[in-house]
Amino acid sequence: MTSTPLSDLETALQNASTLPAEALQRALELVGQHLRADRCFLYVRDPAQGRGRIALVWRLDEAVPDPRHDWQADTGDLLKEDPLFRAALAAQPSVFVDDVTEAGPDVLNQKFERRTFGHRALVHAHITEGEQLWGILQPCVFGHPRHWTAAEREYVEEAVPLFLPVVQRYVEAGKPDGEDG
Repeated sequence: MTSTPLSDLETALQNASTLPAEALQRALELVGQHLRADRCFLYVRDPAQGRGRIALVWRLDEAVPDPRHDWQADTGDLLKEDPLFRAALAAQPSVFVDDVTEAGPDVLNQKFERRTFGHRALVHAHITEGEQLWGILQPCVFGHPRHWTAAEREYVEEAVPLFLPVVQRYVEAGKPDGEDG
């Protein structure tokens, strides 16, 4: 069988001998490299608790900001400030932003994106099951706009469901009495 970027990702995520955090970290690296991103992070969410965090990140180099943070409630200010997060919570389709500076307020909050993430182009890929948000896969680039091609969009859409079971195991492991990944 010929190796493809998607089959490599599937292999990394389905490796039963790998802890969820390790599998997800390898998957972020594969996605980031395939999409020629500067950074690719994974926001994981515990739908039962209504909280989440940017848990894992792959960066092209150390100069790229690392946005990881601890668990936080995903209601309140975040919902008010971030239309992309509202879309994710509503289990809407993933969002591909070619240029943050050109996107309208119905898509994103430019000030919030600049202050919080600093990227110029991004994919906000929603990892959902039914109507529940479990995570957000976010490859991005800095310093210049980036057109996401049809092939890249297809890759992301096919990759997102592969993340779901591993993200769910990761979240379950991070609950009280479990390991915090």
